[in-house]
Amino acid sequence: MHQNAADASTRHGLHSRRRARSAPASLAIAGLPPLTSVHWERIVRLLPPQRPPTGRPATDHRQIIEGMLWVMTVGTSWRQMPREFGPWQTIYSRFQRRKREGLWEQIRTILLS
Repeated sequence: MHQNAADASTRHGLHSRRRARSAPASLAIAGLPPLTSVHWERIVRLLPPQRPPTGRPATDHRQIIEGMLWVMTVGTSWRQMPREFGPWQTIYSRFQRRKREGLWEQIRTILLS
């Protein structure tokens, strides 16, 4: 059974709207300042060492934090993040980890102070 292009287009549109609706509204932080070197010096002390003892090298912490801030500032879904920040899955999983550890609240406090 073949589906016509209109059905596929409609399904795609519904999926996009559903995905946009599922993004938590609390992610956006109005007036969040850019990540400066002063902020970064305070934030980097909270993060684990950049290089893991074994395995694949970790993605740069600053690049990951910049990606998180981009999502927070723009208020979009993780999947719509530009590739320049790295894979959205990596940034999202690090965000969830930092949030679970209580580090995200500390990072947010540093940025808003």
